[in-house]
Amino acid sequence: MNHLQSLLQDGLISTSHVEHAAIIRRKDSSLRASSVGFMLDPEELSFIVKLFREPTLLRIEGFHLTTTNQEYQCLRSDKNSIYARAESGEEGGVVIVKTNTLVIIATYANNMYPSICVEAVENLADYFRDKGK
Repeated sequence: MNHLQSLLQDGLISTSHVEHAAIIRRKDSSLRASSVGFMLDPEELSFIVKLFREPTLLRIEGFHLTTTNQEYQCLRSDKNSIYARAESGEEGGVVIVKTNTLVIIATYANNMYPSICVEAVENLADYFRDKGK
């Protein structure tokens, strides 16, 4: 298991409030680490990285992730963080946070606490920012 994979497992999945997670390198939209069964194709990786370009529009229109087959209603969007819940309201949500070089995406299920997912993702992002990543 590589270092990023270990951080993803220990910092996110082990909280029991992150269903799936991935770490994407912003420079080339390449997948650096992901949880078991969380398959993101190259087109979707690029889409996720580009979500931060227009935070205001994102809040108005929401977005769709093919991997989860969900439409998401954006609850918060700024230059570094996107928090959204599934439009159905019963399928959980997603937290996406960017750092200088990486994007972290984490999903949570309806029976999980979104606040713990947010805290875990933001803490991991802060760790990467401290390291200059």
